[in-house]
Amino acid sequence: MLDKVNPLGMDSGLVDWLASVTDDPLAFTLGAYPWGEPGTVLEKFDGPDQWSRDLFAQIKAGVIDTTRAIQIATASGHGIGKSATVAWIILWAFCTFPDTRGVVTANTEAQLKTKTWSELGKWYNLCWFTREHFTLTATALLSKDPDRERTWRIDAIAWSEKNPTAFAGLHNQGKRIILIFDEASEIHDMIWETAEGALTDADTQIIWLVFGNPTRNSGRFRECFAGGLHHEHWQCRQIDSRSVAVTNKDRFDKWIRTYGIDSDFVRIRVLGQFPRRGEMEFFSSIEIDEAMTREVPYVDRSTPLAVGVDVARFGRNNSVIFPRKGRDARTIERRSYNGIATTELTNNVFQVFTQYHPDGIFVDGGGVGGGVVDQCRERRLYVTEVQFGGKDDITGIVFDTMGERYANKRAAMYGALRAWLRTGAIPPDHELKKAMLAIKYTHNTKDQIQLMSKEDLLDDNPGLVLDDLDALALTFGGPIAKSAIAGGDFPHDDLVVSEYDPYAPERMVA
Repeated sequence: MLDKVNPLGMDSGLVDWLASVTDDPLAFTLGAYPWGEPGTVLEKFDGPDQWSRDLFAQIKAGVIDTTRAIQIATASGHGIGKSATVAWIILWAFCTFPDTRGVVTANTEAQLKTKTWSELGKWYNLCWFTREHFTLTATALLSKDPDRERTWRIDAIAWSEKNPTAFAGLHNQGKRIILIFDEASEIHDMIWETAEGALTDADTQIIWLVFGNPTRNSGRFRECFAGGLHHEHWQCRQIDSRSVAVTNKDRFDKWIRTYGIDSDFVRIRVLGQFPRRGEMEFFSSIEIDEAMTREVPYVDRSTPLAVGVDVARFGRNNSVIFPRKGRDARTIERRSYNGIATTELTNNVFQVFTQYHPDGIFVDGGGVGGGVVDQCRERRLYVTEVQFGGKDDITGIVFDTMGERYANKRAAMYGALRAWLRTGAIPPDHELKKAMLAIKYTHNTKDQIQLMSKEDLLDDNPGLVLDDLDALALTFGGPIAKSAIAGGDFPHDDLVVSEYDPYAPERMVA
């Protein structure tokens, strides 16, 4: 196409080269960036990984036939360089065919802006000619020709099931259309259906590419693959992250040792295979909202008071003391501290004990938490040390989770919290809700419920704060009994009672 048109006053050499690679994304990618050039970020790289080259070959084989859309679905594990490959395809499709139109979307607006579109910006800047002839904004890649900025553009659009019409007008008769779904497993079926209805132009290059981790056993992304309703319309690819040169093999080995090679966690994040049962949110959004808005349930004075203590020393994490009396985890305010030493946290635990007389104090004993346990015991406080990775010894005891099977103590405490949440009251706190909704679980090879590790949660959700949630879960760290003198937010008798009264009348006589 570019051999017949010279847009934007490009020099003839550039026009000829772009025309020669208009149907060849690999040739474009190898020629557009400074692979192997000393002093550049690509100095140690000689081009795309093999999986990307294979994808480019599929696209090349399909673009010649304008009677049939190219529809390729790629499921993969983590770390394969998917965002870079998406950026290369966008720039190839856009730069080599005048008046290309396209839409790029992702599972969330944050993913679209901070990962997909951000990666496009990186490669846009590395390409030796794009800045001179094209403009990249926060939401669009477009021609610098003011007469063509509406007809030669690719837009980043966050999807909404309430407003799918943004995907309904993608027509470009006789030219090129590109549509990309990133993290497609989480994109609503309605968006797929709307996009599918729009891609009906005849004699047009239509390229629809979808990428994602295979997180769900339902939905349109799953149906692109073998056994799915739409499988016959899609070319499918499933990529094992261990087969890609740039991935972190040590981390995959750790996951396999931790979760098991046939666990859903490894199937999704490493093998690029769909889960047997599916990785799911552990807490219900509806139940969280109800627990944050319901009136505080009546709690009998004899109901025991539990206190969870999550320990952090320095850095972004906080140390948190979270009280819960029966079904009420709202009335007595939690206490949060940043950057304090274990000795100071121990003093604060002692103050809570003196004020509320809790019936059970459950302290995270991992890492520096062991020091808090030791110091509390030295001050004659009876505390229970909890190891999150320890054996489940509470299921069916601290709350109604009988019949459920958990992989470790952390999962069991969270399970008890989930069961309690249906009738309990927690503080209305957006960050606490965000943390609860981030918790994902799967089943290990023993059919036990296993939570995603904190490390992996934080990798998937940068900035996530789990301290308050962990402290609340710790209140289910062990059984505590009802008592007539149970702790709580009311006056208590003195800890020490003495029969000696220095102001008695017989002692006031000179």
